[in-house]
Amino acid sequence: MQMNNMVSVSIVVPVYNVEQYLRECLDSLIAQTLTEIEIICVNDGSTDSSPLILEEYASKDDRIKVISKQNSGYGHTMNTGINAAIGKYIGIVESDDYVPLDMYERLYTTAERESVDFVKADFYRFKYGRDGQLEKSHNRLSNHIIDYNRIIDPHNEHQVFQFIMNTWSGVYRRDFLNKYNIRHNETPGASFQDTGFWFQTFCWANKVYFIDTPLYMNRRDNPNSSVYNKQKIFCPCNEFDFIYSIIKDNPELLSFLDVFQYQRYKGYMASLNRSADDFKLEFLHRFADDFKKSASDNELSLSMFPYGSKEALFLIMDNPEYYYKTMQDSAAYGKKNLVCKTLISLEKKGVKNTLKRIISKSKNIWR
Repeated sequence: MQMNNMVSVSIVVPVYNVEQYLRECLDSLIAQTLTEIEIICVNDGSTDSSPLILEEYASKDDRIKVISKQNSGYGHTMNTGINAAIGKYIGIVESDDYVPLDMYERLYTTAERESVDFVKADFYRFKYGRDGQLEKSHNRLSNHIIDYNRIIDPHNEHQVFQFIMNTWSGVYRRDFLNKYNIRHNETPGASFQDTGFWFQTFCWANKVYFIDTPLYMNRRDNPNSSVYNKQKIFCPCNEFDFIYSIIKDNPELLSFLDVFQYQRYKGYMASLNRSADDFKLEFLHRFADDFKKSASDNELSLSMFPYGSKEALFLIMDNPEYYYKTMQDSAAYGKKNLVCKTLISLEKKGVKNTLKRIISKSKNIWR
């Protein structure tokens, strides 16, 4: 296992206080039909029994490598694992998830056959119901079958940036990650640091491949998951600042500003909707300021925005307080489409012209 050519896939598993789920995760990895793997478990200062479980499994399977360190956050934990990997490809498994037994054989075989920078597959989101029964739903990376089972160059087909964002349902060629120094943001205490990694892989790749079969089990009943933490509302802002700095430092990536703006909009909206009400108005002001700055810098291309998303963004930029009130009214009266109705009403009243004047410095905004 010390020779690189003996490891087809290095699987990085970030671990932090997941004693309830860790055995299921590790059992699914050690039983993979692809046996030429290494399983790099990076313990990020867990305070529960997770370290003991890791040592137990490592003592039984020499493919498991345990790295323990002080708590430093997800980004540093992931980079530690990637830097330690020796396999031809690198996979990622969250320690509260698990994978089908043939996942890495299928991904590795496809990556080798197609000679791509990375290959990804659909996945299941799952939880256990009150009766203990497994409930799962097939999540397709794309809604269009034409996007599957062929080689795609993201530079020519920007629609891939509209796929569901995840970093763990595939494998990445290790020399591809190293060539472009693709790593996670390491801001202490930050969350959502997989966003920057995901964005970089699509920006730098020339050949990617997607499999229309679910090959990953993504848990949705872990109450400690960061997606449920309503106090981390500003973390996506830090992550998109990180992505923006990469684009600006590499002029060859400027063609991706349109997808950057759309992904930032979606990320901000997701953070806004999941956050506690006490933080929403403050976040809306940050939301508005970030996009108004892009407009003033002539960097707010909206070519990928659907009509409704454009109008929502314009309203936030023009009047975040009014947008916040509209959200409150919608919640109070249970009218899920109230915001959309309000936007249509405002459109008829000429709000678009007002917003055109506000962001008139941007040459690209209406293209």
